[in-house]
Amino acid sequence: MSKPIRILVVGCGHMGKSHAKAYHALPEFEIVGVVARGEKSRRELLDAVGAEYPQFSDYATALAATRPDAVSINTYPDTHADYATRAFAAGCHVFLEKPVAVTVEEAEEVVAAARKAGKKLVVGYILRVHPTWKRFIETARTLGKPLVMRMNLNQQSSGPMWKTHKSLMDSMSPIVDCGVHYVDVMCQMTRSKPIRVSAIGARLTDELVPGMYNYGNLQVTFADGSVGWYEAGWGPMMSDVAYFVKDVIGPKGCVSITGVKEGEASSDDVEAHTKAALLRLHHADLGSDGSFARKDEYIDCSGEPDHDGLCMLEQQFFLDAILHDRDIGDHMADAVNSLRIVLAADEAFKTGRTVELPG
Repeated sequence: MSKPIRILVVGCGHMGKSHAKAYHALPEFEIVGVVARGEKSRRELLDAVGAEYPQFSDYATALAATRPDAVSINTYPDTHADYATRAFAAGCHVFLEKPVAVTVEEAEEVVAAARKAGKKLVVGYILRVHPTWKRFIETARTLGKPLVMRMNLNQQSSGPMWKTHKSLMDSMSPIVDCGVHYVDVMCQMTRSKPIRVSAIGARLTDELVPGMYNYGNLQVTFADGSVGWYEAGWGPMMSDVAYFVKDVIGPKGCVSITGVKEGEASSDDVEAHTKAALLRLHHADLGSDGSFARKDEYIDCSGEPDHDGLCMLEQQFFLDAILHDRDIGDHMADAVNSLRIVLAADEAFKTGRTVELPG
């Protein structure tokens, strides 16, 4: 085997831990350091991995000291563009947690930096490697056009999770941070160009930075007539009722994720966000007597990977892109496109106007 890819892990929170476990388990990677401001979070990551690696409190220092081949960036969104462009300048491949940046302009600069350096940029769109979500998307494509796509992910958070949510909202709202995942799914389902976006929102607490809101609902219209909405809210006041809706309707019927039921998991449980053990496919066909011609189908998706398993799949994709020099231009373009849509929704909420997307 050729020399392992020397990787620097930046950010030691939930996602950083899961990705570090993957790097530790894959012989093609070698962790050369972990970076976080707090010693406690670095210690927790190393304990989770079950190994000792060099620790750093400063990204620039770590990048210069370790001279890695790749950098895994799992920090807050407002650092993403800066950290990624510095990594590319140092000649590194980059795995970057979503979103790419906090503005479209910064995201485009990150992609340009990757292309200029001739290095890979893989963005952490975890649903793209999820076997059940891939089947959900494939099934939605059989329903005809236009599609009506209804999705939400509300989180009734408290304690450390509420603290994390407030830190995230220092730079972006819930419909931007998590919305990129589900808008990306909508784009894959429709394979059509988004043309306009609107949104509503509400500020349900004074604990946020000025101008920030912790509940939002975006609505996007596509060129083929398809429409979708995405709802997200964070905080101790959020309802736990109907917090996980993943439902798509077309002329030929509908398909829904039914694997997560109320009371089976807490809405702030990260593991629950990707659980999708069962798909329900409803056919719209009617018989001669006007009743449904076919019964609903239940597609068993049990045995799906857990959160760490999904992160392993992401890192295997990253590894394959590096080792085989895969063309992932579409992957990068899609990451920027989904960010453009959710930021347009943020603009729509703040201005009270529908935003037309560029042609």
